[in-house]
Amino acid sequence: MFDLIVIGGGPAGYVGAIRAAELGAKVALVERAELGGTCLNWGCIPTKALLKSAQVYHYCKSAKSFGVAIEGEVKADLKAMVVRSRQVAQTTGRGVEMLLKKAGVEVITGSAELLSDHAVKVGEATYEARNILLATGASPREVPSIPIDHNFVLSSRDALVLEELPETMVVVGSGAIGSEFAFLYASLGVKVTVVEYLPQFMPLLDAEVSAAAERAFRRQRIAVMTDTAVRGVAVVDGKCVVEVEQRGEAKQIVADKVLSAVGIKSNIEGLNLDKVGVKVERDKIVVDSEFRTSVSSIFAVGDIISSPALAHVASAEAVNCVERIFGLSPKALDYALTPACIFTTPEIASVGLTEEQAQKQGVEYKVARYNFASSGKAAAAGDRDGFVKLIFDSENKLRGAHIIGANVVEMLGEPSVAMALGATANDLATTIHAHPSLYEGIMEAAKSLQ
Repeated sequence: MFDLIVIGGGPAGYVGAIRAAELGAKVALVERAELGGTCLNWGCIPTKALLKSAQVYHYCKSAKSFGVAIEGEVKADLKAMVVRSRQVAQTTGRGVEMLLKKAGVEVITGSAELLSDHAVKVGEATYEARNILLATGASPREVPSIPIDHNFVLSSRDALVLEELPETMVVVGSGAIGSEFAFLYASLGVKVTVVEYLPQFMPLLDAEVSAAAERAFRRQRIAVMTDTAVRGVAVVDGKCVVEVEQRGEAKQIVADKVLSAVGIKSNIEGLNLDKVGVKVERDKIVVDSEFRTSVSSIFAVGDIISSPALAHVASAEAVNCVERIFGLSPKALDYALTPACIFTTPEIASVGLTEEQAQKQGVEYKVARYNFASSGKAAAAGDRDGFVKLIFDSENKLRGAHIIGANVVEMLGEPSVAMALGATANDLATTIHAHPSLYEGIMEAAKSLQ
């Protein structure tokens, strides 16, 4: 009998399995596809590899402005970019396999099915465990008005392995996935239109950051349609005809490809949750503060529960859950401190309250800003667009940070830790920051409140 069986080998599952093994448990991990899950194989990692290729392409095209002469025409080779991104994903996946092997986790390949509160069936074999951790992740959501055929109408997974660049593309959804793919293909020369159902572009962002991001997209000749519903997609003579309604007005967009990026759905089908009594509400498994389901020996973490659907959140939940299972008392996760990033150009990084959330919650707040137009490092890098926006409460404690600009994701660690420690504007303003650096912008913004 195992001490723990983990179902799912993504950022939640493999991290949780390794932590349990470190604590001395006998652990098995069940995965039906590639180790590393969607994030490492068909999400975060290969997407960032393609975005890096696009960035290099941009650097080459703009090399003259940096005093570098390139002879001949610079071309984007999509096939080679895709090959590189798949190699990056495969290398990362092999790294996960090695980590699990080193930790002594037994990896079982196949689809898992719960037989009872302590038994799991994989293929024809049955395995028993004192505890079971569900970490099966999520997959792209499909809506009736945008039927995915994997040829003309694509999922995010399809968009990672296109063999040739279309001339035109409609991206439905302006969340992180849709925005990153829209930027990627636009930067390679595709004429892209982004359609967003909600009134705000990148709707989860601070409104001021969202507006700056939309302006940046438009400067890159990406068309943005907000407050727009997709009523249907049809393929006519080899083209996608997208029927939309924008503020009550019917419109039609014709494109070579349509990318559906309308969200994700929990991978809970086939687990037999009903049979063993695991409670589910609205596609999410119900858990308590210790990630325990309605069945005391079964736990769930990651995209299948009602918490932010982010890989780093899933990993943190898995570690926290496993430590509780095996007798430790870790600090409860504070979801208010969840960092979020969008890897477009400019990059977007945020943590904590937006200004709109502060208003809605009745939090007395102050806003501190710093524009990268004043940054020597930004000037040297040739990209001075963007800003730092910090939200402080009435006691001058940092409650939110929202940054847009070049490479700003790497700046997010400081405000995240500062918020966790209850840092004030004075703490940030009086801490010596390296010069020249972009993260000086956090110090400079905080200084404005001294």
